[in-house]
Amino acid sequence: MASLLDGCTPWPGECVDRYWAAGHWGGNTLDNLLRGWALEYGPRTALVHGGTRVTYAHLNRRVDRMAAGFRLRGLRPGMRVVVQLPNVPELVVTVFALMRAGVVPVLCPVAYPASGVPELVRVTQAVGYVGPATYRGFDHTALAADIAARWPFLRRVFTYEAPGTESPYGGMTTDPSNCQYAPLGSIDAAPEPALPLSAGQVAFLLPADGDGGTPRLVPRTHNDYAYQARAAAGLVSLTGDDVYLAALPAASAFALGCPGVIGTLGVGGTVVLADGTDPAACLQAVERERVTLTSLPPAAAEAWLDALATVRADVSSLRLVQIGGGPLSRATAERVERELGGRLQQVFAMAEGPLVLTRPGDPDESVLTTQGRPLSPDDEVLVVDADGQNVPDGEPGELLVRGPYTARGYYRAAGDNARSFTADGYFRTGALARRTASGDLVVTGRRPERSPAG
Repeated sequence: MASLLDGCTPWPGECVDRYWAAGHWGGNTLDNLLRGWALEYGPRTALVHGGTRVTYAHLNRRVDRMAAGFRLRGLRPGMRVVVQLPNVPELVVTVFALMRAGVVPVLCPVAYPASGVPELVRVTQAVGYVGPATYRGFDHTALAADIAARWPFLRRVFTYEAPGTESPYGGMTTDPSNCQYAPLGSIDAAPEPALPLSAGQVAFLLPADGDGGTPRLVPRTHNDYAYQARAAAGLVSLTGDDVYLAALPAASAFALGCPGVIGTLGVGGTVVLADGTDPAACLQAVERERVTLTSLPPAAAEAWLDALATVRADVSSLRLVQIGGGPLSRATAERVERELGGRLQQVFAMAEGPLVLTRPGDPDESVLTTQGRPLSPDDEVLVVDADGQNVPDGEPGELLVRGPYTARGYYRAAGDNARSFTADGYFRTGALARRTASGDLVVTGRRPERSPAG
């Protein structure tokens, strides 16, 4: 296995051998997988945003040209770039282009607290920032300029402007601190030969939910994330006929690969990028695009259900509604299938990697009242008491997990690693759970300092 970035914890050699032998890890980078998807699904629609439709072939060409443009502007393999974009096609293009250039995207949802973005830059020593010039009244360019003045390694800012909006930068400009600014749309150059990248390298860094202090960043490799997205897609029988609505931030753990954006692209399906979970806009998108699956937190699901009577959208295309990120009442769970029509799938997902889901074919009682079972047959799960001892089925305890897509440590965070990972590699999720007699997990709560990603 190729060495990870400095500051990352590798899987032990015996685990690497086991995951390879089991076929979990495929040895292909995510950006190279996109090349294959473009060859196989070229004219199909990969991304939809409003009236914009992007085919697989066009997506791959744009990624190729943007990757070359990033390299032309001095970005080199192993460097880090913070990406903070809303749910627009440029988000997907940028993330894949950076990976294709060997650069590590630091995924940052556009709603991430402004006070935390400088810390993301500092911890990762990011040399670049990609964000909207302004978004919903907030000046991201000013935020980037402030960070650049504070941290001298940030020297490239790429700004996204919505189509039809004139960029403040006609081309690359430089401020007194020697930071370069350019519109994201100008990052374009003739494609270059593919770089010799390794699937064992970090594909991106994903912020874990936390208490607002120093951010914990999860290094996700190409191997482990490709496996997670592929396995999650297989679990729900995802095909090229499926249409996934990304109402949650597409760069978040839940919407990115559970199966989410990457899982849908991997089977030739269509990803519809929404600007949020607003019930009217999303329900209309379900009808217009014939959406078949989506992911929501419980509060958004309840808002959708309550809006059905007034919006009156045809949601008969929905076949699966994933709900995770918080406790789901039985009453709401029952309403999902009765009123939205799609099969409910309860999900417990974290940026660190643990992914627990109900299966579409599970008994109704399990789907309505549990979070199901871990994604992988090689997930190792413990439910332990305060002393680290296993508790009997039915008794609550802390959920500990290790497996082929669960990170072994945070990025450059020795103190957090000592608190959050056991000596033998189990991730302490902080979630309180109990195991039913049938083997399903019921997440009953969590310690205040940890929370499931959503």
